[in-house]
Amino acid sequence: MSLVYRTAIVVALWAALASQHANAQPFPSRPVQIVNPSVPGSTTDILARALAAALSARLGQPFQVVNRAGGGGSLGTASVAHAMPDGYTLFFGATYVLTVLPAMRAVEAAYTSDSLTPICQTVSNAMVLAVRADSPFQTVNDLVEAARSAPGTIKYGHQGIGTIPNLAMEEFLDVSKLKIEAAASRSEGGALSELLAGTVDVAVVVQGTVVGRDVRILGIFTEERHPRFPEVPTIREQGFEVAPVSIGGLMAPAATPREVVTRLAAACEQAAKDPIYVEAARQVGQPDSYFANIATFRHRLNRDIDIKKKLLGRMELAK
Repeated sequence: MSLVYRTAIVVALWAALASQHANAQPFPSRPVQIVNPSVPGSTTDILARALAAALSARLGQPFQVVNRAGGGGSLGTASVAHAMPDGYTLFFGATYVLTVLPAMRAVEAAYTSDSLTPICQTVSNAMVLAVRADSPFQTVNDLVEAARSAPGTIKYGHQGIGTIPNLAMEEFLDVSKLKIEAAASRSEGGALSELLAGTVDVAVVVQGTVVGRDVRILGIFTEERHPRFPEVPTIREQGFEVAPVSIGGLMAPAATPREVVTRLAAACEQAAKDPIYVEAARQVGQPDSYFANIATFRHRLNRDIDIKKKLLGRMELAK
């Protein structure tokens, strides 16, 4: 009997048991664990704890956040993917762990892109294209013209190969037909530090990291202008059809009963509007449009899985 077949049997049995349990008593009837695959104090950790508090108030049971970092987020994700699908073990974090990690050749993820089912989106992190404040580049087109007129003279910094900032820039380079040398750093802070030190000419980082720093934002990778930087035009406004955004939210093991997912989705929609969560979202620079219901979240997730698979293939990083 193959491993895939045995796994399918186990998942089916779990789903049957979970469904029987859900029918036996109202959900939730005991504490719920939310696994966050990031370190304490990170953006998604802050948001996970705010959402947990709001969900607890609405569903009458404690929602407890547990941090399981490691493997770029794959360890915590795998723990939820293989948990009993009864609604009592959930995931909260960026969808990067589903859209990118399972598709990368260099990553051994113990799950697939469809191992989790969406409940609600409550995270939307935008990437920005930034230069030093004294840079001669005032717009994205200034950067493009310089790169085309003097090939090989411009270098961009990012968080690491295969990370969302790296993929955002590679998508932009593909659309703009540019070739700019990349310089990977170990962290977002590292890429920004290298930019300020003059090691790189431009950096792609999460929007929240540039607040209060001596930089100029050339453009933001969103469909609409960001409320934190209303004066900054989007990359699209400047003529380049690219708007990759890192989304995230609450998810459950794929075989979780529909009635449990539906109940959680309804509670999550209310919790995302709770003052506790709204304030946390404001503190970490979330746009007003951070929320999306289960249908929209699923559509965005599936679309991003396809986009990232093709992009990783072009970059020769796909399995």
